[in-house]
Amino acid sequence: MSINFVPKELFFTKGVGRHRHKQRSFELALRDAGIPHQNIILVSSIFPPRCQIIGKEDGIAKLIPGTVTFCVFATNATDERNRLIAASVGLAVPRDRNAYGYLSEYHGYGMSEEAAGKYAEDLAASMLASSLGVEFVDQESYETKEKVFKQSGKIVRTSNITQSAVGTGNGLWTTVFAGAVLIL
Repeated sequence: MSINFVPKELFFTKGVGRHRHKQRSFELALRDAGIPHQNIILVSSIFPPRCQIIGKEDGIAKLIPGTVTFCVFATNATDERNRLIAASVGLAVPRDRNAYGYLSEYHGYGMSEEAAGKYAEDLAASMLASSLGVEFVDQESYETKEKVFKQSGKIVRTSNITQSAVGTGNGLWTTVFAGAVLIL
């Protein structure tokens, strides 16, 4: 017997935490994102069919403390002074609401928030395009591929949520978190 957990809603959130202990800085990043009271389980990158994207505040209001919560997320941490870090989740939604889409996770160093976000969007859109049979050259720039994806009529939109920060050093860890929280 199988049990189906198909999320009906999803919200995006992000945060930054700083602390002398790496684990505590992660918890503070979750606190900044508004989800420190959840038992988060990392899941792979499928955007469920017919899933509704809701606002962060509405999503957080639906969460019960201590609940096992499924999330597609990216995180990154540094204890180096002036080290730029980023974490991003990209989204690609198919035109057909009965089909699944893709979420992607990306974490990087030395990339601006905008660059990391575009990279995550490119990953999600490329995975979706490939699954839909859209022909594209993977090595092309995202802007070039985006035109092909949109012209295919099979991908309705892409987006991302990205958090970046610069490490402070001074014995502190800086952690960034970006996530898509799935609500059953």
